[in-house]
Amino acid sequence: MAKIENYNFFINQLKKLGFVFPSSQIYGGLANSYDYGHFGVLLAKNIESFWADFFVTSNPNAFFIDSKILLNPKVWNSSGHLDNFTDLLVENKINKKRYRVDYLFEKAFPDVEFEKLSMSEVQEYLSRIENFENSKAKWNIPKKFNLLFQTYQGVVENEKTPLYLRPETAQGIFINFKTLLRTTKNSLPLIIAQVGKSFRNEISPGNFIFRTREFTQMELEIFTKPEEAELVFQSQIEKIKRFLLKLGFSEKSIRLNYHKSEKLAHYAKSTVDFDYNFNFGWGELIGISNRGDYDLKNHAKKSGENLEFVDSATGYKCFPYIIEPSMGLDRLMLAVLEESFRFDQQKNRYFLQFPFVLSPYKVAVLPLLKKFSFLAEKIWKNLIKHKIYAAISNSGSIGKRYYYHDSIGTYFCITIDEQTNEDQSVTIRFRDTTKQQRIKIGEIIEFIKENSCND
Repeated sequence: MAKIENYNFFINQLKKLGFVFPSSQIYGGLANSYDYGHFGVLLAKNIESFWADFFVTSNPNAFFIDSKILLNPKVWNSSGHLDNFTDLLVENKINKKRYRVDYLFEKAFPDVEFEKLSMSEVQEYLSRIENFENSKAKWNIPKKFNLLFQTYQGVVENEKTPLYLRPETAQGIFINFKTLLRTTKNSLPLIIAQVGKSFRNEISPGNFIFRTREFTQMELEIFTKPEEAELVFQSQIEKIKRFLLKLGFSEKSIRLNYHKSEKLAHYAKSTVDFDYNFNFGWGELIGISNRGDYDLKNHAKKSGENLEFVDSATGYKCFPYIIEPSMGLDRLMLAVLEESFRFDQQKNRYFLQFPFVLSPYKVAVLPLLKKFSFLAEKIWKNLIKHKIYAAISNSGSIGKRYYYHDSIGTYFCITIDEQTNEDQSVTIRFRDTTKQQRIKIGEIIEFIKENSCND
């Protein structure tokens, strides 16, 4: 997909149309915090539903869980987050701005393997950056910065227990492994899915909704026998590629990025990212990690609970390996919006070329005159009855209504006019081509199903 020529226009369009806008705006906003309006909520729900259908409800070994945001703080000690969930932070003494050191190195020294440098070598390289982001630069000594958000539980000020907002949804799955195994009455592989909020006290969030401190994760934890882990890992890579293509991504817009051993997270045996070519450049879209047996072994050791899998029929016993495909819903939504954004030069219109399954409204019903409002509502009710989410749009010229619904990604428009009274027919218009076709009212549902199922 070609880069969006005027990215500020693209963002302003999303704000203007009510997809996404700055949070707490009447109080001056909150840095890198965004709210979703009606169409943003609908798009996010459609992406989540498609993910759930693709990975969970179509698989007999997959099950949902909803664990809590606040967990016993011992969880984060056992998982390694209290010790290892850190970035290296440095402050520019001149403008007082703080940066992740790895971010600085990506910009200033892209060929240097930052992970292999000693602290003294990091400082020596930083001293060479005398200007950064239109400011002179002089750097303090880098410090480790933990990304966990801390909060407290309790009513008495000096007796409050420190807690942490979860930085990932995964740990809530791992600590419930025994319960999940028992209640699902399942063997291995066991797939547990969760969608929920996570929080990371990022040093430098940015690039619109690409990196924010509060975000929604969609994660799968696949518990498998150690000897089958690599096969499961590779199969998930192929499955996620199919998932992205189904969402409308071009193969040219995505690439695989295998992590080098020195860049792996403390728990990972191997990791590969699906990167997307965002307007600002390539960025991580979806990560797939082979977490090995790190998580279950650690939680078993620290909690005293036996978290091994035991096959009662054969006596086979193991700590399962965990394959984790993880994606941020907000980041995926941004990629979908960028990938779908189009400008039709011939007709001078902007539109969002969503697949039918993602369109916030599938259909807009457009009565040409007020006297057709009753019939418009009747058609709309029938669409809703058949689980086809639709809108009724009454005001403005028909051309403006068409272009508005193009701009929010509505897949079909149905126009009711004088001829409808004569022969019970309507005009149905395709968003992408703007072609129009006359069909009978009784044919609408079947026509929509036939012309959207292969999208």
